[in-house]
Amino acid sequence: IQFFFIKIEFLFKIQSFLLLKFEGFKEFRVCVEMKDSTTDPIGQNLIKVISNVCFSVFVFSVLIITVIAITYQPPDPWESSRALTRVFTQVENATFKVDNSVLKTGEDVASSPIEAPAGVFTLVPITEAIIEKSEENLSNETLKSGCEDVNVVNCSDPRVLFTIERFNLKTFKSIAFLDYRTPVNGSKPNECDVAWRFRNKKERSWRKYRDFRRFKIGFTDDCSYKVVHAGRWHSGVNARHPRIRVNSTRTSTRAKIAPPVIDEEINDTIPIMGSDSDFKNGRYLYYSRGGDYCKGMNQYMWSFLCALGEAQYLNRTFVMDLSICLASSHTSSHKDEEGKDFRFYFDFEHLKETASIVEEGDFHKDWRKWNKAHKKKISVRKVKDYKVSPDQLLKDKSTIIWRQFDAPEPENYWYRVCEGPSAKYIQRPWHAVWKSKRLMNIVTDISGSMDWDFDAVHVVRGEKAQNKVLWPHLDTDTSPDSLVTKLQGIITPWRNLYVATNEPYYNYFDKLRSHYKVHLLDDYNYLWSNTSEWYNETTQLNGGSPVEFDGYMRVEVDTEVLYRAKSRVETFYNLTKDCKDGINTC
Repeated sequence: IQFFFIKIEFLFKIQSFLLLKFEGFKEFRVCVEMKDSTTDPIGQNLIKVISNVCFSVFVFSVLIITVIAITYQPPDPWESSRALTRVFTQVENATFKVDNSVLKTGEDVASSPIEAPAGVFTLVPITEAIIEKSEENLSNETLKSGCEDVNVVNCSDPRVLFTIERFNLKTFKSIAFLDYRTPVNGSKPNECDVAWRFRNKKERSWRKYRDFRRFKIGFTDDCSYKVVHAGRWHSGVNARHPRIRVNSTRTSTRAKIAPPVIDEEINDTIPIMGSDSDFKNGRYLYYSRGGDYCKGMNQYMWSFLCALGEAQYLNRTFVMDLSICLASSHTSSHKDEEGKDFRFYFDFEHLKETASIVEEGDFHKDWRKWNKAHKKKISVRKVKDYKVSPDQLLKDKSTIIWRQFDAPEPENYWYRVCEGPSAKYIQRPWHAVWKSKRLMNIVTDISGSMDWDFDAVHVVRGEKAQNKVLWPHLDTDTSPDSLVTKLQGIITPWRNLYVATNEPYYNYFDKLRSHYKVHLLDDYNYLWSNTSEWYNETTQLNGGSPVEFDGYMRVEVDTEVLYRAKSRVETFYNLTKDCKDGINTC
């Protein structure tokens, strides 16, 4: 009602204003007419026309303003107040949706290949130009003709290696070959086994992998070497690089288990703290366990990188708990499982090369040791509220800044530290976290067994296929018959087809086998069986107790193999019109 009266009052003011302007305009016209009574009639008429036009425009403009004033509805001032209150006082939703997809890590988000840190020796990929230069440096005078005995091949002849290098460059275009070992004799006189280190061009990290294959070597008309046949992945067993064995003895109770071996390119040992003085002179950021424990891997890493980012901002060493609680969505028991090691899933060697960290157990041990041996205790500042910003701790001189997360959820999530204004200056160091080299070795084995020449389809089923409310068509669109129909129009028949899926029934994709060479993750379960290198290495890492190849590891390997396919078909947007996050979320 009050606003209505304000409008009426405004209209009266406009009316009064118009009357005044109109009276003034009439006086102006009279003056002009009197002044110009003795002037030219044509000029007088022109002035009248212009004045009439101007007055008409003025009246029309006032009319428009009047209509707008009558019809305009301003926002409710009380509602605006409530909106501002919500903006400045609301707390962000501190929960994560359950996401069973694999976490993107540093090598995934990098826009270009990652350079190795200082002190890490890297190799230049072998190219045709490098091979030609090596041939020029080779003295032909010291080598015998290759045609002296066509039934026997001298595998140590450098020209054999050059031939194999050229063959690999033409055959495996998605691979960057880094270095080769000297070929050795195979099982037959015309066979040579050779090993090399390589990196997939789709992987942005600088990590190296190994392959060794058997080649059947023949001769061309001009007596130069040629590759007649190339063996499959890891077929050149005579050229296999020897592994470091930790303990070759076996007990009678574990006679069927391979002796432990170590990948010498993996160094995920825990860094040593040093002397007491080194500990005292250090500056540490310590996070006690919070509500993120036993949450999904995405939330765990989002919080962990927040803590690591704060440590880097404060120029402090982060005290790291290597123990992970795996959420029930990825365990075979369907319960949260504690005691998982960070090194099962992520590359600890790369992390300690790119960030200043210390293991929590060693940290506590040295802390107790110092306090027991010295009267002057280590200075500690305890921070009990995540609302104490990193900027407020920047000038703190305490040896240890101890953030404690004792409040109820969601106030006890680590990542709350990086919310609000802190997000402007705390940068999460995504580049510091890579996937486990041991899991990536499995990815490489699977891809290499298909000679890096395969297509892939990602079939999402499980709980989403059962939820008809959010995904009404998913179950039908991913049925065996639908898959055959849709894939035949996308993927060439009888190609290697890797199926990345959460479908638990192995024979579900049998109809595809009539059209493609189908590969599933379970076809390669020997890569994590109790005779595998992965099993041996993780068992040793776990203090002698076997490690389960859990659900998150399966998703991680499945996804990485999917990324290496020559062509990739996704469930959402390719196989079904349903949205990834449910109905009406596309």
